[in-house]
Parts: sequence; structure tokens; C-alpha cells
Amino acid sequence: MISKNPFKWRHFEKEIILLNVRWYLRYALSHRDLEEMMLERGVKVDHTTIYRWVQSFSPEIEKRCKPHLQPTNDSYRVDETYIKVKGKWTYLYRAVDSQGNTIDFILCAKRDTKAAKRFFRKVVIAGDQGHHLCRQRTVPTCDELACQDFSQV
Repeated sequence: MISKNPFKWRHFEKEIILLNVRWYLRYALSHRDLEEMMLERGVKVDHTTIYRWVQSFSPEIEKRCKPHLQPTNDSYRVDETYIKVKGKWTYLYRAVDSQGNTIDFILCAKRDTKAAKRFFRKVVIAGDQGHHLCRQRTVPTCDELACQDFSQV
């Protein structure tokens, strides 16, 4: 049974939860950085709690942000490159529109043909359905998120 209010039984107000999730998604902050920032503001919250909030609320936030992202044109390409992430080499597959905006991307530890084909299929299907969107790394402000009705989670 899905709760009508996802913030029910939470020990913190929804504004604090959404603020932490937004900061984590928008800026390159760790859970421990957010814990320290909240402590400076007089809110004692553990980093594992913030981790749980991010796991719980980020899919819903992404779903609600998707309609507000910029649509892309029908011309795009997929490229593969080898980059270093946190000191380890990984493969980056990304779809880019004709203006250079990243549509979507996937990181793989190994050169995985199945994953690349799956990613390409996902991009093509999304394009056929008219769902290509530029993935801007901006998330709505906490005020905007707090005003939204989260009862359909």
C-alpha cells in the first residue's frame, strides 16, 4: 500500500528533507558534507538518513522535473569514450543532440556491448515517443518542491 503522504512518519519536516535531496542532486556534495551543513544550521541529521532520503525521493523529483526540461531536436548521435571517474577508468556512453546538449548517458566499468545496445535502444525509443529531453543538472528550488503535492508518490 502506497502512502498518500510520503513524509508521514518522517522525523524531519519535508522542507528539510527536500533541501538535502536537492543539494545532493544539484551540487557535488557528499552525504557527510550535507550532515555537517545541517549541523551548522542547528539540525542534527545523520548521513545515512540523508542517503535514505536521496534513495527514496530522487526518483520522484526526477519524474516531476522531466516535463520542465528543454526538448531536443530529432538529430542526435551516440558516442563512447574512456574517462577517469574517482581514480578508476570507466566507459562513458552518451547521446548528444546536434547542439551538443547531453540527452542521456551511462557509465560502465567494462566495455559492455549489451549495456551499450540497451542504452542506444532506450535513446531511440525515447526519441520515437518524443521524450528526448536535455538533462540539465538543475533541480527545482525547495520552495517549488515543497509547494508540489507529493500525494501521488
